[in-house]
Amino acid sequence: MQNLQKYLASEFEMKLLGDLKYFLRIEVAKSKQGIFLSQRKYILDLPTETGMLDCKPIDTPSEQNHNLGLYPDQVPTDKERYQRLVGKLIYLSHTRPDIAYAVSVVSQFMHSPSEDHMGAVMRILRYFKVTPGKGLMFCKYGHTNVEGYTDTDLVGSVTDRRSTSGYFTFVGGNLVTWRSKKQKVVSRSSAEAEYRGMAQGVCELLWLRRLFRDLGFGPRKPMDLYCDNKGTIAIAHNLVQHDRTKHVEVDRHFVKEKLDAEIISFPFISSEHQLADVLTKAVSTTVFLNSLDKLGMRDIFAPVY
Repeated sequence: MQNLQKYLASEFEMKLLGDLKYFLRIEVAKSKQGIFLSQRKYILDLPTETGMLDCKPIDTPSEQNHNLGLYPDQVPTDKERYQRLVGKLIYLSHTRPDIAYAVSVVSQFMHSPSEDHMGAVMRILRYFKVTPGKGLMFCKYGHTNVEGYTDTDLVGSVTDRRSTSGYFTFVGGNLVTWRSKKQKVVSRSSAEAEYRGMAQGVCELLWLRRLFRDLGFGPRKPMDLYCDNKGTIAIAHNLVQHDRTKHVEVDRHFVKEKLDAEIISFPFISSEHQLADVLTKAVSTTVFLNSLDKLGMRDIFAPVY
């Protein structure tokens, strides 16, 4: 490390600032337990900026069974304010996978926001009042296994009936990447929607695999991508084309190629243990809080009784 510092100092004007604690509004805390990332200060500044110091807290960032969409009779809201708030929430998603789905939804109405859409944004801000210090804890678990969870909510959008896919990826037992995104086309079956989501998860795992090889090590066994749809897993292993797979033929060949090369495997997981469920729809408070614990989200600032 000293040699590296001397070399960089000879090439650039720089100085050693010590251990990383705060960078680009991301707070870093190190201890014997691991490394903790959060954006607590950024979150605590939001109520002052938005005038929500006295707002009522809430346990989840999204209302269950919401019907947010674009309607002809919707009441418009301040477009610039809406875009500014959503932009802040997008940046907060870097350390807060718990708001990924909620932010993905409100981001879809940036061009024509309504009062209902603004209400959804305010709900996320109310959720922060309960959990301003939550963040990601990275611990040493004694392995470097790469695995992922993928799930899809069929035709979840009330506006265009497109499905929402999401995935989590873990390295060494720690959450490293996640995504919640509406699919680009309408799926005609649950298997088709799930397969498109599976292909996205495979792409992410392959990217991680290449990254680790560049760093000097890589997965020594197939990477597990957990899916809760048996029909989708069966299609991935089946050599015969079916009518219900013709709309995802390219994805099917792509996934099958990686499966045959033993780069990826698709273990089945029951829906109650599917972590990616919180990335595709608004779930109940109980399911939501249980998922956060399994994702490794902690609040080191919470009082201990």
